[in-house]
Amino acid sequence: MPSALDTPQGAAGLAESLLPPLGNRWLHTQAVAARANEVSAAVSEADRDLLVAAAWLHDIGYAPELRDTGFHPLDGARHLELLGAPARLVRLVAHHSGAVYEAEQRRLSAELAVYEREDSPVLDALIFADMTTGPAGQSFDFDTRIDEILVRYEPGSEVHNAISKARPYLRGAVERTLDRMAHQPM
Repeated sequence: MPSALDTPQGAAGLAESLLPPLGNRWLHTQAVAARANEVSAAVSEADRDLLVAAAWLHDIGYAPELRDTGFHPLDGARHLELLGAPARLVRLVAHHSGAVYEAEQRRLSAELAVYEREDSPVLDALIFADMTTGPAGQSFDFDTRIDEILVRYEPGSEVHNAISKARPYLRGAVERTLDRMAHQPM
């Protein structure tokens, strides 16, 4: 199975083995994977399966059995690493949706820094998929999604602070993905 984790099918299988008991988290994950597939033309053809696989796996760190630090990008990345997943997939999961901002709030920057962040169309598209999908799989525009997160998490909380700081970075990723999609040949 580890060799298949960077395929949409292998990643979906792992996500399905961990996330359905989490209800809305599973609905969100399925919708993020579908959204990633929709915008996969924003990345090179060689990276499309990787993008969709990362979307399936981006929130596996929420699974109770994987919880170590309580910071889901890091816990998910560590689990994937233990399974022998490709390093690039591990790094995408570790750094999805501005994780570096929340790691700073949680004093886990050094632990996250083990996984080098790639600034690429793939990470941008993964951020786009996550930041335009609501907590139960709803389709949101970027500002609605950010506002929803800021309402769901109390002001002063780690997530609220991190998302507030990350907003310009996340907006940039979303805008770059939309721009790449707009410039795709028909």
